[in-house]
Amino acid sequence: MNYQTMIRKFLVISMAFGLSVSTFACADDSTALNSTDSAPVAAQSAAPTAIADGSYPVQQATYDDGSGEYALMLLDTPAGAPPLYRATNLQMARLTDDEIKAGKKPYLKVENAQPVLYLSEDFRIEYVHNVVETQTNPQTGQEETVVVRRESNFWSPFAGALAGQAIGNLLFAPRYYVPPIYSPGRVMTGYGGYGNSYNDAVSSYRTKYNAPPAAVKNQQSFRTTGQLRRSPSAAGGSTGTATKSPSVNQGNRSTGSGYGSTDLQRSKTSPSKTRSPGGFGSGGARRRSGGRRR
Repeated sequence: MNYQTMIRKFLVISMAFGLSVSTFACADDSTALNSTDSAPVAAQSAAPTAIADGSYPVQQATYDDGSGEYALMLLDTPAGAPPLYRATNLQMARLTDDEIKAGKKPYLKVENAQPVLYLSEDFRIEYVHNVVETQTNPQTGQEETVVVRRESNFWSPFAGALAGQAIGNLLFAPRYYVPPIYSPGRVMTGYGGYGNSYNDAVSSYRTKYNAPPAAVKNQQSFRTTGQLRRSPSAAGGSTGTATKSPSVNQGNRSTGSGYGSTDLQRSKTSPSKTRSPGGFGSGGARRRSGGRRR
């Protein structure tokens, strides 16, 4: 088992454990169990991992649409600070052309405890998609929202952005972005919604798709049914149909140092270089051949 594989497993297991712990804690809260109103989305966010102000290179990034949480593997963290940084409702911005020409790599900037993730156009975030169903618990007779399967894909928030155009210039300022609607089998590009606040980004997504983002929908399902848990078949991030690939094509690796094999069900992405119709923010795919960023 190589170092990259160990890092990937640690990242995925940490996110799954965090979701399980938060779900168990919330299940004991009778107010949360009985609440069915649509509380502000921002109120559901967890506090980000505590880390000193500064800039930290990002080696790898993962987004989980079951919790809306980002998990970033950072480099050059202060002594005693964990390399795994976790946060929800994370602001993002695109690196400027001058920064890219100067060799600047994706990084997390923390200023006054406020994190902003700066990414290059081709940076891919590992996207963990939770397939959920409402099932009746045979022991309690109550309905529960259960994660029956978890799939893995990639999301490039700023792929297809044209610097110099009006929309491109807006990308260099930190904003909240919501991923486009999940699409298996191809790299997800652009955004589903954006705004100066997370709620604005969610509203933008609702206007575009006439539905809430996956993370918000899962939170609402939790408030309605009182449960959001993983079924036994989904334990460990794999299903009966999931297979563990002995090696992952480089074109299917996230940017940074890349990941090794995965226990999640991988969407098969074609290595073709053809571009799908649709501009930035459309959720359309831009397929690229393999090759690891250095």
